[in-house]
Amino acid sequence: MKLLLTFFLLSAVVALRGQDTAAAPGKATLEFKDGDRLVLLGNTVFEREQRYGAFEPRLALALGDIKVSVRNLAWSGDTVFGHARSYFGPPEEGLQRLAGHLDMLKPTVVMLCYGSELAFEKLNGLPDFLSGYRGLIDLIRAKSPGVRVVVVAPPPLENLPPPLPDLTTENKNLSSLRDALRKLALMQNAFFIDWFELMGGVPKPGIAARPLTENGVHYTQQGYEKLAGKLVEGLGLKTPETPAPALETLRHAVIAKDTLFFNRWRPQNETYLFGFRKHEQGQNAKEIPMFDPLIAKGDEAIQRLKKETLAQLQRP
Repeated sequence: MKLLLTFFLLSAVVALRGQDTAAAPGKATLEFKDGDRLVLLGNTVFEREQRYGAFEPRLALALGDIKVSVRNLAWSGDTVFGHARSYFGPPEEGLQRLAGHLDMLKPTVVMLCYGSELAFEKLNGLPDFLSGYRGLIDLIRAKSPGVRVVVVAPPPLENLPPPLPDLTTENKNLSSLRDALRKLALMQNAFFIDWFELMGGVPKPGIAARPLTENGVHYTQQGYEKLAGKLVEGLGLKTPETPAPALETLRHAVIAKDTLFFNRWRPQNETYLFGFRKHEQGQNAKEIPMFDPLIAKGDEAIQRLKKETLAQLQRP
């Protein structure tokens, strides 16, 4: 038994030495570098962020002069196994598609938020989920050596009036999931954000007085504004107090850039462009990379607006 324990500890040390310690979960702040490429990866709560554009403006302002580009690769209903990304094939096909997108983006920071579905499954399959999460992190690190990984616990659910169900038990499940994700982040030498606790943790009994979700699960624009602020806080950063009009201008610039990128990596007619019907319209696939310079201009616009906003904040 002692020999086995020693072997396990030595293996853990060797694994940790091979990873980037800048994202160690014991640190209170994730260090961003000028030129970093941040990719958001997860399911619905991350995918819908591009609808509201709440996170990137707050992150950009919090980083000051540091320039970071943000790309959203989240997919509603996705799992750590790639189910939603697989289209017509097995989950492995979804992970292969993800690997191609990681090759294209070459991220230096990846922020993951997975596992919300386990709240409704009574944590059934948690060991398989954690194993799949480790495999996903391995895939990310294989595609982007030196990448800093951020594991984010899913935010809490809300209790709304009937006929919507009481989600108290599901929130307790999310609390347990959060604990498991914290341990996973520690073992993987990843930065951990307790989004669940930052958003209030297990809600008090009763109906939410000021709902931030449409249905107890999916957050509204007001909800995403709070989610975004807490996510920046979880990174150990602070967004300066910004006039609403300036923040709104930045938000619209982010949404415009995110819309271009969404059409770049998830074109509606992908089956005709790249799939089994490409013999019909495959000649148009050459147009997809033409989004890249437009997206780059979108990044430039965001940085320009950020610079102007920060300059305004510094004026007496």
